Amino acid sequence: MNFRRGRGADAPEINLIPLIDVLLVIIIFLMLTTTYAKFSGLEINLPTADANKQPDPPSEVNVAVTANGQVLVNKAPLTTVTVAAISEALRRAAGDAKEPVIVINADAKATHQSVVDVMQAAQTAGYPRISFATQSPH
Repeated sequence: MNFRRGRGADAPEINLIPLIDVLLVIIIFLMLTTTYAKFSGLEINLPTADANKQPDPPSEVNVAVTANGQVLVNKAPLTTVTVAAISEALRRAAGDAKEPVIVINADAKATHQSVVDVMQAAQTAGYPRISFATQSPH
């Protein structure tokens, strides 16, 4: 006796609702049992050292040489542009500084001789530390 003659076989299906319920219960359980402790950071005791104080940075004397040969020592123009006058202006600008750095800011179109005169004046004044200031092209 076959009472199911015209009916086809039912396809098996997986019911997802109980699976979702179980996962939600697990998530709620984990959220409730997890402790969110806030660590206040590590307590570190740094080592100490007794070092000598760094010496004062060397003083600078800025010398500008313009394109037409005018010399400015710390933005003060010189009336005469001889090696002796530049040397005296460097001594006045250096004041009590032991070994100041002479920073030469020469215009790109300044003559080579005017820059050499400033270097010779620095040597005459007894300042062997010379630096040239440049700028990078834009």
